[in-house]
Order: sequence, then structure tokens, then C-alpha cells
Amino acid sequence: MTLEQQTVRPPAQSRGAGNGGQQPRRRSRREEILEIAVGLFATRGYHGVSMDDIGAAAGVTGPALYHHFAGKEAMLVAALIPVSEQLLAGGKARIAEAADDPKTALAALVEFHVEFALANPAVIALHLHELDRLPEEPRRQIRRLQRLYVEEWVNTLTALRDGYLTDGEARVLAHAAFGLMNSTPFLGGEVDRARRAELLRAATLSALQG
Repeated sequence: MTLEQQTVRPPAQSRGAGNGGQQPRRRSRREEILEIAVGLFATRGYHGVSMDDIGAAAGVTGPALYHHFAGKEAMLVAALIPVSEQLLAGGKARIAEAADDPKTALAALVEFHVEFALANPAVIALHLHELDRLPEEPRRQIRRLQRLYVEEWVNTLTALRDGYLTDGEARVLAHAAFGLMNSTPFLGGEVDRARRAELLRAATLSALQG
């Protein structure tokens, strides 16, 4: 499966916050168009995709497409800001569930992020390659959310390895861990998803726990 075919999914919700057995909400037309745009941006690059390309792939005409989005820039903002918000909220929720047990919190953070990375390689590719296409204000907002998310990891690592890691050292390890987990856009399909998740979790925990 190519990046262009990947579904854009938000990070998994906090455990215990299920929908009571109800069927998942059906995606809106806007969400479907955004998914298609993200896949195209990830595979062809932001400048390699036109609004006409997105409309053709989504099966909508120009006026209908502009009813949902003002342009490509708006699509990029709509893809990246909610995901950054959801990552931060999900990370905080995993830590809160760990009840002041940093080892459990770290394992939960790793599991959470690995699942996100495996479900959203196209979004990760956008973060890596297209973030600078955004105007200053949304780009600044995304960077701030990312920094806050990193600090959740830093606080967990320093609590786990109290007296052994400074904040700066923990930040280095956290970014290294993201490099491992966010490698999913570059992974082929020769290893099944469950095994990829297992390998990414093990490699990340090994790097972080020393």
C-alpha cells in the first residue's frame, strides 16, 4: 500500500474513552477530501499537487472543492494542527493513566505513538517535508504543540531515570525516539503490521531506557 492510499487517522483515543459499542462515526465529505489531499501531498510533494489534481482524485469539481477548503494551504493546516493537538492530548492521557509510575507511562507513550505512526505515515511525511510551506502563525502553533508533546516525554524520562538524565539529555533521547517511531513512511510491507509495531516498540524502549 502506498502513502497515497493511506487513511489519515487521529491518534487512538485514551483507553476507557470508547464509544459505548456504537459504530464509528461516518466520515464527512470534507474529511474524505482531506485524506485524499494528504496522500497526494505525501507522495508527490506539496508543489507537485494542484487543486485540480485533488478534485480529480476526489471526484469533485472545482467549486465543490473550494466549498470545503480555500486552497492547498488550508488543507495542510487542517491536516497538521488537529493531529498535533490530538498527540499532545493523547500523550497527557497516557501519562495520567499511569498514576505516577514513569516506567508504565513511558511504555504507554511508546505504544501510543507507534500506533499513531503506523496508522498515519502520510501525515508524518507531511510533518517532515511540508511543514515549512505553512504561513507563520499556523506553523508556530504546530511547533508549540510539538514542543509541549516532547516535554511530556522529557518529564517522563527524567522521572524514570532520576539523577541520571538532565532535561536536555532527555530531550535528545526523546527526539531520537521520534526518529525511530516516525520512520513508518519509509518502511515497506515485507513485515506485517503487528511485527512492525513490536519491533518499533522494542527499539524505542531500548533506546530510551538505556
